[in-house]
Amino acid sequence: MMWWFHDGGGWWMWLVMPLGMIVFWGLVVAAVVLVVRTAGAGASGHGPAGEGPERILSERFARGEIDADAYQRRLATLRSTHDHATA
Repeated sequence: MMWWFHDGGGWWMWLVMPLGMIVFWGLVVAAVVLVVRTAGAGASGHGPAGEGPERILSERFARGEIDADAYQRRLATLRSTHDHATA
């Protein structure tokens, strides 16, 4: 009378296997998203703190959008803000 065990595992297999596949594919998708975000952060200038804003400020100074005094003031402000954030 125990013929239902010949199908390879019983009723729980119909519940556990689909849930296992959902968890597996969820982890795969999460890993891909994490890799894409991490790779994209370096390319877009959102790398280490302070690197992006100082680079933008330097580019503005190089293009002549701001003068030397404005550059120095803003650079000092950026660095003091960065020092307070890491403390």
